[in-house]
Amino acid sequence: MDIFLPFVGGLIFFMALGLPVFIALGSTCLLALAMTSSSGGLPVELMSLKITQTLNSFPLLAIPLFILAANLLNRGSATTRIFDFANVLVGFVRGGLGHVNVVASMIFAGMSGTASADAAGLGALEIRAMREKGYDLKYSTGITAASSVIGPIIPPSVAMLVYGWQADVSVGDLFLAGFAPGILMAALLMATTIIISYRIDMPTRSLPTPREVVETGHRAVLPMLTPLIIVGGIWSGVFSPTEAGAVACAYAIALGVLVYRDVKLKELFQVFVKSMEFSAVILLIIAISGFYGWLLVRLQVPQSLAAGLIEMNLNTTVLLLILMVFFILVGCFMSVIESVLILTPILVPAVAASGVDPLFFGVFMVITLSVGVITPPFGTVLYILVPITGMRFEQVVMAVLPFLIPILMTILLVLFFPQIVLILPSLF
Repeated sequence: MDIFLPFVGGLIFFMALGLPVFIALGSTCLLALAMTSSSGGLPVELMSLKITQTLNSFPLLAIPLFILAANLLNRGSATTRIFDFANVLVGFVRGGLGHVNVVASMIFAGMSGTASADAAGLGALEIRAMREKGYDLKYSTGITAASSVIGPIIPPSVAMLVYGWQADVSVGDLFLAGFAPGILMAALLMATTIIISYRIDMPTRSLPTPREVVETGHRAVLPMLTPLIIVGGIWSGVFSPTEAGAVACAYAIALGVLVYRDVKLKELFQVFVKSMEFSAVILLIIAISGFYGWLLVRLQVPQSLAAGLIEMNLNTTVLLLILMVFFILVGCFMSVIESVLILTPILVPAVAASGVDPLFFGVFMVITLSVGVITPPFGTVLYILVPITGMRFEQVVMAVLPFLIPILMTILLVLFFPQIVLILPSLF
């Protein structure tokens, strides 16, 4: 465990200096290599070779493909069609557009895979609609931010894809496992909206006619087929997760350019550029963290940690409660994907040795880390909503606080009742 200090302490130190994650990871690796090479261990030159090998992976190609698919759907009218259909379905229930917000985010989560895509695309539409209907801006901001947390949970999920690649867990099983917790979180957010509706005014729409349901459903049916195509194709074995990303891109281009014709060729080029930039950032972090994870295993850090946990003889529930608090704190300072990349190679062998199912642990970790997108100081969704709402950062934070309660309730229910996660994978 002598090498554990530079790995963990070094990473914390470099990140505390304000260095970007990939530089902090790379510096930590160099520090560890320098310590071992001086004693005849691993050469420093090994780093460049392993970084290149990390990116030479077919499953990783799914990440930029899913990012591109989400951006393509955001550019066109898919978000508007989904919002209109959700409004017809639940806009008449007490809480009105609050429920619409959650249902629309739940549907869009099946296409985007990230919280930021939900907040940036659908969030702007939701807040504008709620403003026009006279909803309290503080409430509108809070429910929009909270509902975006569903993005990394309901498949396709970029974070779960990364976890599956690192932990050698079936991505198809992870995607299936995310459905029930995502729906549970949506239900608790809607219950919270009903409670709040007794304190603030939330206008509702009239009961929809069958014709309205059919018309809006017809307009939204093609975008809503996206998650069914992705998950159904993976589960049935028609295509792999990587091929599913390519299919999602082709489908999104067909919808925007050929069917709805609301994405022009010039806009298509802009979407590709934006997706390339975002993908490059993520893949750079993946390249460095891949070597970080390999080095951890090579120097037997996870094995030592696993042995330490076994010696402590902690109850599984107590262990997960401790990790839950740890993940929430980590999520405050790093994105979900960054956290998954760093923590998976360290923790999965340790918790597996303690009897925790790696499939359950992956979903549990992603859900808990996802809280970080709406918590300061680095919550990405918070920063996205500042220009959309015109509120100050601290005002957005205060607006989100009440909605942390149903999200934390979801995590605790998943922790105490693991079958919520495991039921769908076990059935299929």
